[in-house]
Amino acid sequence: RPRYEVVRELGAEEVRWFYREDRKTWKPFIGYDSLRIELAFRALGGSGGGGGGAGEPAAVEPVCVRSGLYEVDVASAESYPVYWNQSEKIPVMRGQWFIDGTWQPLEEEESNLIEQEHLNRFKGQQLQESFDMEISKPVDGKEAIHSLKLSRNHVDWHSVDEVYLYSDATTSKIARTVTQKLGFSKASSSGTRLHRGYVEEATLEDKPPQTSHIVFVVHGIGQKMDQGRIIKNTAMMRDTARKVEEKYFSNLATHVEFLPVEWRSKLTLDGDTVDSITPDKVRGLRDMLNSSAMDIMYYTSPLYRDELVKGLQQELNRLYSLFCSRNPEFEEKGGKVSIVSHSLGCVITYDIMTGWNPVRLYEQLLQKEEEELEESWMSYEERRLLEELYLTKQRLREIEERLHELKACTISKPPVLKFKVENFFCMGSPLAVFLALRGIRPGTSGSQDHILPRSICNRLLNIFHPTDPVAYRLEPLILKHYSNISPVQIHWYNTANPLPYEHMKPSFLNPSKEATSAPEGESASAAPSPTTSPVMVRRHYGESITNIGKASILGAASIGKGLGGMLFSRFGRSSAAPQTMETGKDGPEGDEKKATTVGTPPLPHSSSGFLEPTVELEHRIDFELREGLVESRYWSAVTSHTAYWSSLDIALFLLTFMYKQDQEETDKSNLDTI
Repeated sequence: RPRYEVVRELGAEEVRWFYREDRKTWKPFIGYDSLRIELAFRALGGSGGGGGGAGEPAAVEPVCVRSGLYEVDVASAESYPVYWNQSEKIPVMRGQWFIDGTWQPLEEEESNLIEQEHLNRFKGQQLQESFDMEISKPVDGKEAIHSLKLSRNHVDWHSVDEVYLYSDATTSKIARTVTQKLGFSKASSSGTRLHRGYVEEATLEDKPPQTSHIVFVVHGIGQKMDQGRIIKNTAMMRDTARKVEEKYFSNLATHVEFLPVEWRSKLTLDGDTVDSITPDKVRGLRDMLNSSAMDIMYYTSPLYRDELVKGLQQELNRLYSLFCSRNPEFEEKGGKVSIVSHSLGCVITYDIMTGWNPVRLYEQLLQKEEEELEESWMSYEERRLLEELYLTKQRLREIEERLHELKACTISKPPVLKFKVENFFCMGSPLAVFLALRGIRPGTSGSQDHILPRSICNRLLNIFHPTDPVAYRLEPLILKHYSNISPVQIHWYNTANPLPYEHMKPSFLNPSKEATSAPEGESASAAPSPTTSPVMVRRHYGESITNIGKASILGAASIGKGLGGMLFSRFGRSSAAPQTMETGKDGPEGDEKKATTVGTPPLPHSSSGFLEPTVELEHRIDFELREGLVESRYWSAVTSHTAYWSSLDIALFLLTFMYKQDQEETDKSNLDTI
């Protein structure tokens, strides 16, 4: 980088500010952030800029950093998050002198002393020409021209730009005398080379891209004690997504931001009653159950359900309003919002979006009872009382409506959410069970509207790990025969040129078993219900297709021909099976093909006279993570429910869908529906 010819005070662009999280190493702010912090520091009357002269230093606005997620208070040298609360403050630090190689900053006090000494001694002096060459002459044998004693170290200047830091601890003193006697140079033996000014200059161009899409990350209820968990999980997801963005989407000028929705800690619920009645014996397992099973108990309790729904709804709206107030161009430019929910968070989010309420379900049941009552035989007196009750209820309804209208004039009811949801990603979600228990049954159209209208949310995607004990499939609630079609396999992060999801053909679960074991007429009931089996028995991805029952499928196919296809109830393959089997060869390509080729032929009509279901889903909804080849089934069942946050596969999956939509909108001419 260009150096000034003459030694003078460091420019704002040469100073670099750092922050430190979780007591790890100091991380540099990007140029745009660092420069703005330094300018605020100088406005506050910090060194270097000459300060504001006499009088009180002016109060300085906090500086917005790290894509707008944090602010820096220069006066207290601390940083804190904007959108959520965090007990631990994040220290920030002004770097002026840096350690060679790592470019970590020296502690601020030492740095200030060295800088002051350097300016006192060398200000206005010419820098050596040879500095342009990275390999400067070794300092062996060169005497120090200037020295500064610090508390535990001292600094030697061998020339204006050859500065070394030495530790004065006793051990290294011995080491030093030994090395000097042996003729080693003082500098190279135990000294650390220092650099004045950061390795690269800070510029305002080194700036984060504009956020075009925000993702609210919603947790289940979980435990009160663990408030910070969703913040940590979201941070993992954000960091993982950043890696993926850099690798696959770096050419795009937009950016997806992840915001944690920490809504649980504001609620009182039962205080600590449940905690106090939990036996202490197997605490770890109990805590796991409390945070998953207990969630569901809280949510089905009429006492707390409304509090939970309101808590989440208010926090979503608060975050959205806060984000828009800090990013006024977000709405103007048509910024989008998606939601990623985990576990029970999926159910609560769904209920907020759709406005579902158990009271309404109860009212429907009562109405049904009334209708049944009217049809049954009853005495004159019963009939008269029933009519009176009916008229009274009608009158009550009219009065309630009038009252409601009067109230509505004074306060118009705000919409439940202040934004339209673009994508609703469920992770490890029990939503399907809740919907099934609320009476939703498969329909005849392949539309998502059957469970979540597109007018409320453009796209519903259900992601799960095959061994997650809390996850259930949604597709068979829309079309029953999808219980026999395997979920779409999520691509591994490092797959080269993966097939776009919309081009992946449905593949069947257990085509061989299905073919032989389900006799005519029983096929519909024989299929496991989507709600009772979280995840279907799964083929091992580690084996090639040729190993899994090629013979049995061929055998089944020949029986099928012989019996006129009668044994082939739904999804039978008579002539198709043998050919599809041949395509799977050993090796990774075989695995890939297997996932797509088995079951590519169109669904046939069975010769047994049943009309086969040929309706397909408009969009696939169930997406399954590929299992690692090494993980143990039992171990992964315990960890899989929380393994979503740091998965590169999931980060790529989320961004693929979000960026795809953004590009489709900018490129309407080439409309390729997902």
